Amino acid sequence: MSKKEVDLEDLKAKAFEFRKDVLYTTNAAGSGHPGGSLSAVEILISLYGYKMRHKPNDPKWSDRDRLIMSKGHASPAAYVALAQFGYIPKEELKTFRKFGARLQGHVHQKVPGVEFNTGSLGHGLSVANGIAMGARLLKKDVNAYCIMGDGEIQEGSVWEAAMTAAHFKIDNVCAIVDYNKVQENGPTNDIMNLEPLGDKWRSFGWEVAEIDGHNFEEVIAALDQFDTVKGKPFAIIANTVKGKGVSFMEGNKSWHGKAPDDKKLKEALAELEKAQ
Repeated sequence: MSKKEVDLEDLKAKAFEFRKDVLYTTNAAGSGHPGGSLSAVEILISLYGYKMRHKPNDPKWSDRDRLIMSKGHASPAAYVALAQFGYIPKEELKTFRKFGARLQGHVHQKVPGVEFNTGSLGHGLSVANGIAMGARLLKKDVNAYCIMGDGEIQEGSVWEAAMTAAHFKIDNVCAIVDYNKVQENGPTNDIMNLEPLGDKWRSFGWEVAEIDGHNFEEVIAALDQFDTVKGKPFAIIANTVKGKGVSFMEGNKSWHGKAPDDKKLKEALAELEKAQ
């Protein structure tokens, strides 16, 4: 795939709006996972706004690239991305987690652009492997991307999938670890140490890029590198900050599943505006 022109200022403007929408969405619901959503902003914008081949007006286009949001509890981020890139109306974000609405707490296929129901952690990479292998059998130029949380990759099923991808030389699958280093109950590496994380993926037969997951240039360079790797799967270890952009959320496990009330929303929005 040839490289596209990149408008970094446009991407940064999208990130600013994206973070605001995550906060508005979780505030309106009174629940959700803003911390792990804010850590994935630059990753999602780079995928939808730069790398992936997709058609918002034709979500089931057969030649589209597929994104599996394996950390399905970060649904506010997934839904904001789908709204920002034209899959769903932005107004619908206000219905997040409301009874009868399609934007529920974990992503699911009733929402245009969502490829697979996730939220039961540790399953997404196996699904991405299957999609990538199926595309290869059909001789389709389709890539499968899988965003996982760092707490999630403590699941043994992830490493079974990692072995599978290397064994079958699935070079059209890209695993992206949102390595924000905080999970539900505290610091990830206190609960189950993942280090040396990059070397673990390499030892399983993967090509690995370790990057700053909030730096658009690094994220885009890693996604472009993926296109050049043949005969093995590709993993991006994206070092991120849980709650990125809102100081009282950053690195704080409390915001794993807690929405900002009106007072905290005002504080958070003011901080984002000041940083612009």
